[in-house]
Amino acid sequence: MTYAEFFSEAKGKFMEADVSDIKEHLAYQFNIIGEASGIFYVEVKDGEIYVEPYEYYDRDAMFTCEAETLKKIAEGKLDPVWAVTTQKLKVEGSIEKALKLKDIINSRKKKKK
Repeated sequence: MTYAEFFSEAKGKFMEADVSDIKEHLAYQFNIIGEASGIFYVEVKDGEIYVEPYEYYDRDAMFTCEAETLKKIAEGKLDPVWAVTTQKLKVEGSIEKALKLKDIINSRKKKKK
């Protein structure tokens, strides 16, 4: 899988999230290592979600992992906290804001139902 293919898939999954009830600003950068390596960001601002293939310098948290790990997290098949515990996901920055990634993922599940 190329970075472009992975980013397109990841963006699609994140864009399914219903973040309308998230009132605070959240900015995450994802550093993908290994196959499909690259960088992108997810930003929640004013109840809207943005996903772009760029670095985000004023981020709240930065996640580093392999593409397969992020794919499992985005699909709800891997708990992000467990991924950190098992060292499949590295987190830098605000842990409090990083934990809100789970809210974004869970909002995607609710929206699908």
